[in-house]
Amino acid sequence: MTEGAAGMDVVAAPIEPIELGRGSRVLVPTGLALEIPHGYEVQVRPRSGLALRHGVTLANAPGTIDSDYRGELGIILINLGDEPFVVSRGDRVAQLVVCPVVQAEVVSVETLEDTERGSGGFGHTGTR
Repeated sequence: MTEGAAGMDVVAAPIEPIELGRGSRVLVPTGLALEIPHGYEVQVRPRSGLALRHGVTLANAPGTIDSDYRGELGIILINLGDEPFVVSRGDRVAQLVVCPVVQAEVVSVETLEDTERGSGGFGHTGTR
């Protein structure tokens, strides 16, 4: 919607409005199909306004659209809010960001190099 926006909005294209109940998820059609160049993906990300105002976000954020996918783009919305939410044709429901992809070569090894962090994870550095 603005020149500096990283993502492009994607709109819903259901034939009839879709009611998304509390705690429910739904696949929202968009009517869009993409041809993404090899070496790129398109990430599907939530819209912050929907999340803040209504508790509606993506069930799989960020979603990934692979370069070899040619079907219709569907947005998996989930309602984490307190009230039902209605998705109507033309509603902006997500944003798309084009990103380069590096495909790694997986190599099986017996051991890993040591680091200062080691296997510490899940908050091992505390909150302050």
